[in-house]
Parts: sequence; structure tokens; C-alpha cells
Amino acid sequence: MTTKARPRRARGDGGYRRRGGDSWELKFPVTDPVTGARTLRYTTFKGTETGARSRLRELVAQAEAGTLIAPERKTVGELLDGWEGALSVSPKTAERYREIIRLHIRPHLGALRLQALQPMRIERFYSDLAAGRRPDGAAGRPLSPLTIRHVHRLLLKALSKAERDRLIPANPARQAERPRVERSELEILTEAQIRDLLTQLRGRPFYLLAVVGLSTGMRRGEMLALRWRDVDLDQAQLTVQQSLEETRAGLRFKPPKTKHARRTISLPAFAVAALRAHKAAQARDRLALGLGRQGLGSLVFQRPDGSPMRPDTVSSEWRKAIAAAKAPKVSLHALRHTHASQLIASGLDVLTISRRLGHGAPSITLDVYSHLFKPADGAAAAVFDRAFGGLQAE
Repeated sequence: MTTKARPRRARGDGGYRRRGGDSWELKFPVTDPVTGARTLRYTTFKGTETGARSRLRELVAQAEAGTLIAPERKTVGELLDGWEGALSVSPKTAERYREIIRLHIRPHLGALRLQALQPMRIERFYSDLAAGRRPDGAAGRPLSPLTIRHVHRLLLKALSKAERDRLIPANPARQAERPRVERSELEILTEAQIRDLLTQLRGRPFYLLAVVGLSTGMRRGEMLALRWRDVDLDQAQLTVQQSLEETRAGLRFKPPKTKHARRTISLPAFAVAALRAHKAAQARDRLALGLGRQGLGSLVFQRPDGSPMRPDTVSSEWRKAIAAAKAPKVSLHALRHTHASQLIASGLDVLTISRRLGHGAPSITLDVYSHLFKPADGAAAAVFDRAFGGLQAE
């Protein structure tokens, strides 16, 4: 006659019993942190009795410490549904996030149960993206390491939210090996190329954009959002107050992302002269078109009717303009890199450079331009020579 196995007692109200073979039923008490109600939770363990006893002790300890993760059937796709709806980023960034989720994460990982997602599965996902392997087995377009890094960062953020909400014990994306991205060479103009660019563009529509970009290091969106009220030509300075971004919904002025992005930048004399000439020409054009005098709220860079210029269109027309002028073929963003390189070459300290560029921290400046800073270890040794040079080693 077979007798039914009785539950073994364990710590607290926990217990375990064999269900057949190497399968064990574990039960343990859980207290609701909000209501204080006490309930019993059941789970299954496969293994030896010693293993079942050890696992039960772990679960009881986690329940008492409030670190227990409840069983969750939610999928990665369902997590992303909630995460997308709560995004607190700019519309442009939200568009980019949703595109990455729709094109890459959902097709590969969306149907997987969230708590079953492991670092190795995420690494395989990255390998599939790099090889252009689609979930249906068909061949797709391989993604660059940089694009895969963007996918990784987004997945890391979404899973961090799941970790904070105690849906998963740990973020598997944090444990997965990240795609390696080789640092590409920055597009930087030499002094001869700077002179050539400005000479070839003089008298053309994009001359002032080149002057302001090279002399201030402003981002494209910051230049296109610049208003005359933010420019003080008598004091030879301008203040970055906002940026212009383009989304599917249209153009949008937005405040700077960080407090350091809102900054005042001093202007060299040649930039002040170019801005004065542009302001006068802009006023003449408005009067000729019957638009009246322009106010201080008018944009420095604007279309003939005074409306803002579309950032993507400006970049496209920039490429055409420098090709027509037979000027050095560089992107608009290269003006910012060139500005930074000139400041670094002059020996200006990294904190000042960082503030001028509007970086959130000097570490960002060092990360982007570290290869341009020349080692000064010899100068460091000279400091001690001057201080202690009179002392002789014993």
C-alpha cells in the first residue's frame, strides 16, 4: 500500500512535498506590502529533495525581505506597450525609439515571456541583427554595430523599468555582452580647409551658417532656432535658448536638454561682422517683400516669409551648396567638430570647451575628443622639478 507523502515543514509556514519523480511542490507565505494580507504561494521545483529544501529557504527569505519576484506571464512586447506609452522624451526621440521597437525588438523578442528572457538570448538577438537574419528565416539588411548599440541602449532602458517594478529579478540586457563599436574618425577641417570653405561660400546663402557653426560650435537645431533677441552684437555674444527639431508632426521648438546646453557664447569679430551684414540684408529683403520690419523675435536663419527652415532640408541643401561652390565636402556637423578641435589645439581647458559646446559634463567632451588632447605628462613632471628641483636624492 502506497502512502501519500505528507508536506515537510520548513521555515515559517513553508513546506514541500514530492509530486512525482524529481518534481516537488513548494509552498511559502507571502505578505502583501500594501494590505498586509498573508497568503500562501505555490511553485514547482525539479531536482533533488536537498535542492527543493534549499530553494524553499531562498523563497521564504526573499518573501520576508520583500525582494520576492512574483510569477509574471507578461511578454517583452507587453512590457514595451506600457513603456512606449509612458515615454518622457522629446517627440523626435520618441519617434526614434518607436521605430527601433517596431522594426527590430518586437519581431525578434516581442513574443517571449519577460521572465524567460536571458542574456544569452539577447546576445543571439544582436547577432541576428548584425547578420541580417529575420525571425521568419529570410535574409534582411544587416545592421551596423552603432545601430545595434542604439537597440541595446533602448532595450536596457525598458528592462530597467521592469526591474524597478519587480517584474524581473535583474536586467538581462545589463548582463549581455554589448556590441562593440569602432570609434570612427571625426570629420574635422584643417585651417586651410576652413579658409577655403569660407572663401568659396562668401556671398552664397550658406556663408553665415558656416561662419556661426565654425565660430560657436552650435548644433544644427540650435542655429536654426536662434532669434535676434538672443544675439547681442554690441557685446559680441549670443545665448542658446532653444533648439529646432523636425518630427513627423512637423517642426517644434524645444528647450535645451540640460542646463549646460542653455549657454552664452562669445563671438569673434568676423562672426559679429557677418551677423551685422546678414541682419541688414534680412531687413531689406523683408521690406522688399512687404513683410514690414522684423522684430527681435525673428529668426536669424529663416525662409523668405520668416518661417523656420526645416533641419533635414538645410542639411540636404548644405551638401548641394558646398558641391556647387567647389568647397571642401563636409557635413554640417563637421563645423561643430572643427570648432572643438580648434579650441583643443589652442590649449583651452576641457571645462571651458565643454561649457561652450553645451555638453552635460566635461567627461562627454573627453569621450568624443580624447584623441585630440595631447599628453602633457612632461609638463606635469616639470611642475615637480620647479617645486623640488633643489633637493637631492639620498
